[in-house]
Amino acid sequence: MTTTVTTMAPTTRVPGRRWSIRSRVLGGMLTLVGLALVLAGTVIYTVERRELNDRLDDSLSRTVQEFRVLAGTGLDPRTHQPYAHAEDLLYTAMQRTLPSANQGMVALTGNRLQWTAPDVVRLRLEDDPGFLSWATAPDRDQGVRIETVPTQTTTYRAVTVPVQLSSDPVPGRFVLAYDYSAELRRINQNFAVFSAVGVLVMVVAGAVAWFFVERMLRPIRILRNTSQQISESDLSRRIAVSGTDEFADLTTTINAMLDRLEGAVESQRRLLDDVGHELRTPVTIVRGHLEVMDARDPDDVDQAREISLDELGRMSLLINDLVTLATSNRTDFVVPRPIDVNILLDEVLDKASALGERRWSIAERVEARVWLDPVRLTQAMLQLCANAVKFSGSDSVITLGARLLDTPRGTAPDRRELRLWVSDNGVGIPPEDQARIFDRFGRARNSSRMEGSGLGLSIVSAIAAAHGGMVSVDSETGNGSTFNIDIPVTGGTGRP
Repeated sequence: MTTTVTTMAPTTRVPGRRWSIRSRVLGGMLTLVGLALVLAGTVIYTVERRELNDRLDDSLSRTVQEFRVLAGTGLDPRTHQPYAHAEDLLYTAMQRTLPSANQGMVALTGNRLQWTAPDVVRLRLEDDPGFLSWATAPDRDQGVRIETVPTQTTTYRAVTVPVQLSSDPVPGRFVLAYDYSAELRRINQNFAVFSAVGVLVMVVAGAVAWFFVERMLRPIRILRNTSQQISESDLSRRIAVSGTDEFADLTTTINAMLDRLEGAVESQRRLLDDVGHELRTPVTIVRGHLEVMDARDPDDVDQAREISLDELGRMSLLINDLVTLATSNRTDFVVPRPIDVNILLDEVLDKASALGERRWSIAERVEARVWLDPVRLTQAMLQLCANAVKFSGSDSVITLGARLLDTPRGTAPDRRELRLWVSDNGVGIPPEDQARIFDRFGRARNSSRMEGSGLGLSIVSAIAAAHGGMVSVDSETGNGSTFNIDIPVTGGTGRP
């Protein structure tokens, strides 16, 4: 059965930029709050005005209905007979009507003022000549009408009820009115209170928003300060990650970017150092032989040519390896795709057989498909095979293999490691050299400096790291070595 697994510059400070961001955020928030308050206040004020008009008209209409009931069914208290005179009906109606606040009433017979409201009523309609002029106008006898009456004193919402009894030729009028301006003033006062509270809410909201915006912008300010402190000579500074919000994710992303940047710059520095160090020797050798060469001696010319070509070949190999290491930090250094491990081992074995006369074999297999870069992994395995050939004798045994390893406790339950290994029974590596052989140009004491570029195991380590894994060695002097490439994998069929 096949198991499917998957592999796993300094900035220029812009003055005022932080204030601009904060101002825009606060301005936007306060604008939204202000618009919400204005919209709510406008709606509330409009509804209150409409309810005021409806309430006043409803009160006036009910008073008219009560007056009609009194005129149709009421009896004169003095005679206990139906009303004979309009002024008596008006008098009784005014006695039975209790005006509310900001409400007044008068009774007219003919065109003269007959009765006025009791003294407890604050709104004195009789004291307003403009209103009396409206109330005594001839068209008031044409029917009951509720109207808005503006005067120099105030504005009224009033109703006139014409009275004409068959037994009395003198007509009367019952006039009831509200001080509309006073009623509206109450609404305006409430709206003024609402506006004051709204301003207070905006001030409080601005203060709270300032506090939270300041906290929100703190990671950005730290990021800016850290970026300003980063230079070509110091790329080690990182931003402290706090919280679990989007800013924490941004900080983690920036730190990862700085890690890659530091790695790229460090790789460039090491590349320059390595080129200057390692290329100096072959250049010196070629130059030395050319300087002492006797151009008239064919044998001397042939010998200098052979040495120069040999050194230039080694320089070409060294440059290719350096370029490979220099590109190992790029995101496209490895291009993973699902690969059958057994097919990969068979292909490596076929190519490695041409490296030397050895007894090649695959000692261990695993039925699995993994996400990895077959080109880079083949390159790494062949480099290990080339090292095994270099440090082992003719007709010795070199074995390849692969296995799946369980991860230590505390990690994801479906996370494992794929181990690819190459083993030989050659000279082995002393314990004190095993840690340094993966460094650039790091060689064991029992190796020859002139064999290879000294970058092979560094390239293997870079390929393993690009897959999220690592390379290690188990070796004993005189008993051979086993090099392991461990790549983390997860169960399932998806990418890491």
